[in-house]
Amino acid sequence: MKTSDFTEKAETFPPWGDKRGASYFTISELTSSATAQREGIDNRPPTSAYHLLHVLVEQLLDPIREAWGAPILVSSGYRCKELNELVGGAKNSHHLLGCAADLIAGSKAEHLKLFNLIRQMQQAGKIRFTQLIWEGDGRWIHISYVPSDLRCQVIE
Repeated sequence: MKTSDFTEKAETFPPWGDKRGASYFTISELTSSATAQREGIDNRPPTSAYHLLHVLVEQLLDPIREAWGAPILVSSGYRCKELNELVGGAKNSHHLLGCAADLIAGSKAEHLKLFNLIRQMQQAGKIRFTQLIWEGDGRWIHISYVPSDLRCQVIE
C-alpha cells in the first residue's frame, strides 16, 4: 500500500472515539508494533481494518476499560499479513482484520481479574465478543469482535 492511499483513506474516516466523543484507545496504539518498526514493515491498516478497529474499541475495549476503572494496554492490535507471519500469528488471525486486541493489565493475577470481569460483562449482556482467550499462560488476554460472528467463545 502506498502512503498516499493510506492518507486518502484516513481522511474519510470519522473521528476516533465512541458516540460520547471519548475513547481510552487510539489508532496509534492499536497499530503500533516494535517488531514492524524494527523490520521496516508498514503496518498501517487498510480502510476495512481501520473501521473494524473503531468497532472493536466502541463495542469492547472502551466498555471493558470503563468497567475495569484502570489503564489497559494493547500489546497487539491490527497486524498486516507480513507482521502476523513474522510474530507467528495464526493464518486466520482476527488481528489481520482489525478485529482483535491482546490486552495487558499488569500482573498475571490482574489479568485473571480482567478476564473474569470480561466474562461477567458478557454473561450480564453488557458486551458480546467473538473470542476471549487466556493466552501465554496468563501473560495477556486476547479478545476479538467480528461483527458477523459474535459466538462469545471463551478459551482458557
